[in-house]
Amino acid sequence: MHRPDLQRLSSLPDTARAVLPPAPRPAPRPASPPAPGLIAFAALVVANVALAFGPWFVRATEVGPVAAGFWRLTLAVPFLAVLAVQQGARPIRLGWTLWAGLLAGGVCFAADLGTWHLGILRTTLANATLFGNVATLIFPIYGFLIARSWPTRMQGFALALAAAGGALLLGQSYQLDAKNLAGDLFCLLAGLLYTVYFILMARARATLAPVSALTLSTLAGIAPLLLFALAMGERVLPAHWGPLIGLALCSQVIGQGLMIYALGRFTPLVIGIALLIQPVVAGLVGWLVYGEWLGTADLAGVVMVAVALVLVRQGPPREAFPLEDALDTPDLERQETV
Repeated sequence: MHRPDLQRLSSLPDTARAVLPPAPRPAPRPASPPAPGLIAFAALVVANVALAFGPWFVRATEVGPVAAGFWRLTLAVPFLAVLAVQQGARPIRLGWTLWAGLLAGGVCFAADLGTWHLGILRTTLANATLFGNVATLIFPIYGFLIARSWPTRMQGFALALAAAGGALLLGQSYQLDAKNLAGDLFCLLAGLLYTVYFILMARARATLAPVSALTLSTLAGIAPLLLFALAMGERVLPAHWGPLIGLALCSQVIGQGLMIYALGRFTPLVIGIALLIQPVVAGLVGWLVYGEWLGTADLAGVVMVAVALVLVRQGPPREAFPLEDALDTPDLERQETV
């Protein structure tokens, strides 16, 4: 006797099974996800442009650099919570491993902000942003190892071109000027912590929607930054809130919000190369606002980064997945939560 397809009938009420036709089988998941559209790519670009203005806001604040990081997260939480609720977030129970990952991600991001903001005041805007984004090289390598997907020749060339362009953007740091070197080392440590944060958030994005994941990790980073600022004896309360509000909205809500969104739609290689948009924009801001002159080598680096960003979008390998797909969690299992 022919056995009924129980998988088809399981979604129908018992009383309807005899009269309703069987539900169509769901379309099989493609072997490779479709390439992200223009909107997703625009979100990635806007995220990096918004994040590039962070150093400018930090320099404009009256509080200490670590305290600025504290206010960046604290002032952003209400906006992120509202966005999460508007997108359908609801309280649900999360596993301890997910909570641990979000907590670790928040602490790493807090440490990243603290060390980066200390470095911002000790080096140029372009250098601070470049060293703060060493994830440009480290995160793609991590993605290659996890997804077991190495770049095509074109993408490998794009990565090498981006690395060379980033090196040209270092400018005066090649001279190991003590004034710039101290800030560069702080920002380099921040960049390593930022890479760990990216890895942890990519894992969280495999289960949580982007705004929900960002809201929870932001909450986890507030207390460490406040304690660090107080321990260093920094001024915490500002007389003028404008730069801090701008830092929270531009860098955390818009910049990090769109970045976490893009994290689930592009391979680590594309994310890594796109991070070099930040030192390009920061260099232009430093040039226009603080007179941090960009020489011929700097401008050549800007062009090389722009070309690399265009090349890496051309013909991604069929087996290249965003990192959250490599972690074996289908989109249908992703949940909203606050």
